[in-house]
This record gives sequence, C-alpha cells and structure tokens, in this order.
Amino acid sequence: MNSYMEIDILEQEYWWGGTVQDGVSMPYTKTNFKRDLSKEQLYNQSVPILLSNKGRYVWCEEPFSFSFIDNKLIITSNSSDIIVSSGHENLRGAFLDASGKYFPPDGKYPDQLMFTAPQYNTWIEMMYEPTQEKVLAYAKAIIDNGMPPGILIIDDNWQEDYGVWSFHPGRFPQPKAMIAKLHEMGFKVMLWICNFVSADSLTARTIDKLGYLVKNQAGKAAMVEWWNGRSAMLDLTREAALEWFKLQLNSLMLNYGVDGFKFDAGDLAHFSDSFILSKAINGNQYSEAWGKIGLDYELNEYRACWKLGGKALAQRLSDKSHCWELINGLGSLIPNGLAQGLMGYAFTCPDMIGGGEYLNFLENSNNLDKELIIRNVECAALFPMMQFSAAPWRVLDKEQLNICVEMAKLHVRFSDRIVELAKEASKTGEPIIRHMEYVFPGNGYEKIIDQFMLGDKILVAPVLKKGATSRSIVFPRGKWIGDDKTVVQGPCTITVDAPIERLPWYEKVDTSI
Repeated sequence: MNSYMEIDILEQEYWWGGTVQDGVSMPYTKTNFKRDLSKEQLYNQSVPILLSNKGRYVWCEEPFSFSFIDNKLIITSNSSDIIVSSGHENLRGAFLDASGKYFPPDGKYPDQLMFTAPQYNTWIEMMYEPTQEKVLAYAKAIIDNGMPPGILIIDDNWQEDYGVWSFHPGRFPQPKAMIAKLHEMGFKVMLWICNFVSADSLTARTIDKLGYLVKNQAGKAAMVEWWNGRSAMLDLTREAALEWFKLQLNSLMLNYGVDGFKFDAGDLAHFSDSFILSKAINGNQYSEAWGKIGLDYELNEYRACWKLGGKALAQRLSDKSHCWELINGLGSLIPNGLAQGLMGYAFTCPDMIGGGEYLNFLENSNNLDKELIIRNVECAALFPMMQFSAAPWRVLDKEQLNICVEMAKLHVRFSDRIVELAKEASKTGEPIIRHMEYVFPGNGYEKIIDQFMLGDKILVAPVLKKGATSRSIVFPRGKWIGDDKTVVQGPCTITVDAPIERLPWYEKVDTSI
C-alpha cells in the first residue's frame, strides 16, 4: 500500500511531531525540513504523528516520510493509510483527539518514586567498571551530602555478559546483601538491561538452538554492530524468547530484590530489513516490541521507543553532551522534552544532569563546566523526573553543591503536584510539562522553546546561557507569583534577575482568566 498526500500550510501554522530528537527544530513551518520515520529514529522516541496549532493532525499506523517545502506538508507512506483530521481549534484540541483515538492512556503510570525523588545513575561515576563497593559508596555519598534518596540505577557491566543476566561474582560478590542495604538506605534499585546477547557466551549457544535469536539470510544468528561491539539480538517476535527474557528479569527481582530495569537499546538503527524473525516485522515494530516489555514493570526506563504513547513507560531523552548548545546540549532539554509530551510520552525524564555522553567526561573530567552542571540541575528540577549521574559533590565546591541539593529538595517539594499530573496523564493522556502554545493558544507562543508549563499553572524558565544572571520571560495573561514572591501581571515580557542559585518559576493564581 502506498499513500501520498500534500497539505497546504495555513498562514501562521506550525507543526510538531515525528522524532523527539527533532524537538529542537520544532515547530516546523514553511521552511525546508524532512524526515523519514522508517529510517530515522535518532536514538530516541518517535511516533507517526504531526500536530498543528491550527487544530489539525496527521496520523499513520506505520512510519511515514514527511517534508515541509514550498508552503506544503508532503507525506508519503509505503505501508499504511495517511489520516488527516481537522477542526480541533488548537494544538491542545488536536492532541486530545489524536491521543484518544490512536494512543489512548491506559490508566497506569510508572512507580511514584520516579516522580517524587531524584534518580541516581552510576554511569558517569563508574562507566564500565561498577562494583558492589563503589555502588554502596555512591549511595552513602548521596545521603551524606544531604540529597534525598530515590532510585539508584546500576548501569552497564554489572552483569556477567550481555544476555547473561546475573551479577558478575567478582564485581558483585554479595548482590542480595547490597540491594538489601540500598533498600535500608531508602533507595529502590534498577538494573541496566539491553536486547543483545554476547555471541560467544553459553547463553547464546543455548538459546540459538531454541530459535530465540534474530537470524541472517544464511540462517545463522545475525551479528549486530552497536556501541559496545558486535552481538546477537533477541527475536522479540517469538513468544518463547520473550518468556525466557522475562524469566531472567523476574529472577533478578525474586532472588536479589531488584525493583526494576533500565531498558537500553532497542534502536531502529540496529535493525536490518535482511533480518529473519519468527514473524516478519520492520525496525520500528521491533522497537515497539522492546518497549512493550517494560509494561510489566512499574520501574522502567526507555530511551528508544516507537509509538506506545499513553503507556506507563518512563521515557528518557537521549544522551546529551556536556555543553550548552541547542543541538544535543542543555538547550535541547526543554524543546525535546516538550516534543515527548506532544507525542504521548508524558512520563519524561531529561538526560543525566551534566550530560550522559560519557566521552565528554573522559576528555574533560578535570575541566568540567560547573556552571553548566548547576544550570542543568535547575532545568531538570521541575521536569517530571530528574536524574543525577556525575556526582555533584565530586565536581562542585560546597556552595555550588548546596544549590544542587536545594534543587533536588525543590523537586521533592513539588512531588505531590507532579504525581497528580502523572495520574491525570494516565487518564487523559495530557503532557505533564506543556508547551506555552498548548496551555495558552493563539497568543503567538509557538516558537518559545526555553520555558515551559508544569501543568497549566506553573511557569518554569531556567537559565540556559553561559554566564547569564538574568533572562527574559514571557508571561501570559493573568496574575503570577514567583519563587521570589514577586507578582507579575500578564500578558507581558520582562527580564528577571536569575543569579546562579535561582531557578525562576511562577504560579498562576488568577484562575478566572
């Protein structure tokens, strides 16, 4: 089936959707932009939807390619009908109609601790060398430095091998006792997991005979090149393989007290059309199948996903560089986070504070930008989730560390509101963090990508530029009371003071407007 459609772009019409990584390019307008969702996921979430501030949307059950050129939106699908819907008044109306019809919320949301306390990931501090001793020391340092306990994620290489999902006995001699201690300290524990299996492991030889691995055209286990080497890959279309994989995860929970899992990989880029699976699927569908596994676990995290909007999955932004830039740096967190919400991924988590792209830390470990880390903490504080990795007590001085502690505590103070918004999202599908245009349509706010709304009442405006101690904020109509107790009567645009220790946020108190 082939579908082709040309849509005339209306005057002052703006569009959102496609891939989360393109949030920095949204809203799309009449200028040239193109993306093929069947080939490009960009190591983050993607959804076959485009939404307009003029109350229109495009949906397709399968990936499509789209381009904005010569005042037209051109869409092509090779496998499914293209649906265009209009008459929904504004961006919010278009989203709610699309969500209700094509990715309705299932009434569930991830474990509340993901919203009520920070997350702490071992990745930057330990990289590929986590140990039981290091993990316990990291957890103790969190408490000793006055930060609230929350979720502790033990990242890659805790396991014996990829696909051999048991603790490495040398690095983790007493994993059950370690996790019990972490629980006693107030943490829940997640483990990093992927869909790859080391080809030379006993596990690979065993499950290959059972038909659990993706095959190549020669009928052998296909070798996939990914960031950690070349491995075999689970056939997620085979029910027995899924049952085997879930048995490994459930055994970790039963035997050691593990609380949940960080599901890494599952990327479209690692899939080839030449692969042979027990059921014929494309790479997007494989990514979707990987995402569905997390639905069985209240504590989950994904970075790559296809469709599955409205589901109780925590969706993290892709690994960011240790930089201020709009492209893949601190400046990308808000536009990409807003894009997640507009694609149905309400339960969003920005990347690790300071950046999760570990090569940046190998190269600059002695020259990290402390100001960047602080502003990153502030930006993340009123997201639905916030995640630390690089230990702020290691890289910051006492005064700077105190700012991070206060921002973590601010997140905790907002936790009741965030949980209520998460519950609302589980019923209505609405984003938790919302675009200014989504909450206040028709006021010319479409291009604002450096401030956001937490729900409909809290306006958050972090500082995102190096060296800045003030910033301009757009206030919609109404009365706003700031974190500094100042009162602003909107609509207006004003410049506010924002020294290094301040995250400007304002609550709308005039609800009649």
